[in-house]
Amino acid sequence: MIRASLSQIAAMIPGAEADAAHRDVQVAGVGRDTREPLAGRLFIPLAGERFDGHDFAGDARRLGAAATLWQRDRGAPPSGLPAVLVDDTLEALQQLAAAYRRRLGVKVIGVTGSNGKTSTKDMIHAALSAARRVHKTKGNLNNHIGLPFTILEMAEDAEFAVLEMGMSGTGEIAALSNIAAPDVAVITNVGEAHLMQLGSREAIARAKFEIISGLVPGGALVWHGDEPLLDALVREHDERLPAARIRFGAGHGNDYYPDHVEISLTGSRFTAVPRSGAAIRDLSVPLPGRHNVLNALAAVAVARLFGVPDDRIREGLSGMQPTGMRSETVRAASGATLINDAYNASPTSMKAALTLLGELPCGGWKIAVLGDMLELGEAGGRLHREIGDFLSPGVVDFVLTYGDLAAYIAEECLPRFADGRVEAFRDKTLLAERLKRLAGPGDLVLFKASRGMRLEEVIQALV
Repeated sequence: MIRASLSQIAAMIPGAEADAAHRDVQVAGVGRDTREPLAGRLFIPLAGERFDGHDFAGDARRLGAAATLWQRDRGAPPSGLPAVLVDDTLEALQQLAAAYRRRLGVKVIGVTGSNGKTSTKDMIHAALSAARRVHKTKGNLNNHIGLPFTILEMAEDAEFAVLEMGMSGTGEIAALSNIAAPDVAVITNVGEAHLMQLGSREAIARAKFEIISGLVPGGALVWHGDEPLLDALVREHDERLPAARIRFGAGHGNDYYPDHVEISLTGSRFTAVPRSGAAIRDLSVPLPGRHNVLNALAAVAVARLFGVPDDRIREGLSGMQPTGMRSETVRAASGATLINDAYNASPTSMKAALTLLGELPCGGWKIAVLGDMLELGEAGGRLHREIGDFLSPGVVDFVLTYGDLAAYIAEECLPRFADGRVEAFRDKTLLAERLKRLAGPGDLVLFKASRGMRLEEVIQALV
């Protein structure tokens, strides 16, 4: 974590000013929440629409905060709490993080994409950690607030940082990239998430491609080579891109593609085949699905860029710790196996999850529990119907939906299924009761929806 005096903190933030009486006060780490440890840290109060962190500065002082950033238009800081005065605490947080990143000798890998960025971040972290000291984004703290705090929590002796970058609109990835200054930029894919804000997949692709904005000279770009929109952007920006460019994907024209893929409920095994050089055989990740195999290829590419030996890459990937609610398997009280992939959903990721369900061996029923995919805008109804059209009795045995939009899935696939095999619900209690009667030993039940639908509550009822 950042360790500095207030005079050093002030020097890292343009226009900041430390009180002359407290210039030598030392801080170790940063914080913004008085519900978390603050002893010895720099308290950074942020102002939101319904709260102002400055109101809690007194609590931060009582909790042992060493000092605070303080916005000049908020009056005087609490007595007894040394302060660094700034014009805007959010902007100062971002400037401090950018300065700290550049002060360290760390190599930064930035990861963005419509789907799979958290899993890919976890895989890159695992592949590098087998041989190096690596810091990564916790959970999905990947926005204009979470990313700076992630950087400031990084140990000074870290060799690598794997930073996830999320967005909801144009310009946000560029801002994050300029803070993080990545040595390697990874784009996992382009899906339909944020169609409501951006209007088209082409606009989404451009927003993701903003990650090159802060790419350091001599860096590298790693992208999903099966996506024509990304290939077109690479050609468009050819002159400003680094020479090191790596495409990964299912197609054999990529720089890395998979072979000998084996999918099971507990994970995926595969061979990574490079365009040149020896293949890495017997790789595995504890996440099932061909989409996760492609994410793992990005991790292989990054680790090899930095000279990690193949045996260490193999070791790291096999032992990775996935972030929660991403293809987690749990056992229901009835004996059914539940696949919890309910952290987020888009048409691309939902089709991938359903393809996985179809591939997995199963001695009983395969049941898909699908909730609304949010933030799709005016295309929401059509895209849910496309999921319904994607489903068939050859993929799943039962389809149960939850939510107003997901009802379109049920409506679309209903004619192809036998009576009683497709049902639409708008009440989680009724959905859970139906699953308790339906799913038993040997059955597989997939849960997939946007996070806002909270399908994990149904899983909890079954467990």
